[in-house]
Amino acid sequence: MTDWVSTGGETGSARTKPLAWLTAPVEPAGDNGFFGPGSVTWKVWGYPTGLSVGFQRAVVTEELDPFLVASVQHTGKVYSQARTRYDHTLAYFATVLFGDTETATKSSAVLMKIHAKTGVGTEPVSGLPYDANDPDSQLWIHLTAWHSILYVYEQFGPGPLSDAEEHQFWNECAIAAELQTCDPDKVPRTREGIRCYFENIRPRLAASEITQQMMDHLLNARVMYPPLLGKLGPFAWVANKFLRTATIATLPHWQRDLAAIRQSRMADLLVRLLAKPVFWGLSKSGRLQLALLAWLSPSTAPIAAPFLRKIPAREARTLTPAAAFAQWHVQPPAELFTQLHRRAE
Repeated sequence: MTDWVSTGGETGSARTKPLAWLTAPVEPAGDNGFFGPGSVTWKVWGYPTGLSVGFQRAVVTEELDPFLVASVQHTGKVYSQARTRYDHTLAYFATVLFGDTETATKSSAVLMKIHAKTGVGTEPVSGLPYDANDPDSQLWIHLTAWHSILYVYEQFGPGPLSDAEEHQFWNECAIAAELQTCDPDKVPRTREGIRCYFENIRPRLAASEITQQMMDHLLNARVMYPPLLGKLGPFAWVANKFLRTATIATLPHWQRDLAAIRQSRMADLLVRLLAKPVFWGLSKSGRLQLALLAWLSPSTAPIAAPFLRKIPAREARTLTPAAAFAQWHVQPPAELFTQLHRRAE
């Protein structure tokens, strides 16, 4: 029997020996998920900028929503279990993007149930309720992530997409939105539409002292380091400084002002000159990317392994989210959201 490194979870050897992902046989995904080979999603999210600077930019920017930061602050896990939280969050995004449809739909339902238990409360400044499953909150998280990944790809990766590719990218963004409670029809399909969304939501964004502390904490990549890497002194410091500086360089100045983040224009310029060749070099080796990913996010490695090692899925098909929810007998997010609310009443 083949000794597969399973994509369905973290095996002991793969978790303790990340380099196992470079040589051991990897179990193929069940199917090509919602996007598959040739999709712009795989092209952009799969570039080394995506699950590094792009992801860090997304989780930092998200905290400008007072209701989201209240939910995150309430659990306290972003401080007490920072590495685990980073690992699980990255793994969820990777599942939606690169995983098979069964795993993705079931993961969506599990996350919603977790949010229903731990992500409900009262925002302390306004006194208004928050709900991590709220459609508007989910739309903010979703668009912040997809915009961040594309923007960093343009800045530190190959550059802007063609008009046709960008159109496809935002259409695929709407497809991914169907795994959350947000309305896919509210997902902009153009760059101008995305600009309008952020302009319209900007008056609702704020940065309290808690927000500023949270953003600064999330800009510290050391929180996601495994114990060994954290002990590598100068290397760990350089890696953290690079990621932090690169992420800040992509933030608009109004966001930096809100968050009380300071970085010189010279630092912005220098990191832009450095980042592009670094990520280009990483892009030439899927196995090197996988090794780094396995060290930083053990839960994500089995999900991304078939993609990064170019292992074909068992079934060369993609499904729409609606078809996948039906096939795998999983409640669609809108239905589950209503059901969870009824139970809470």
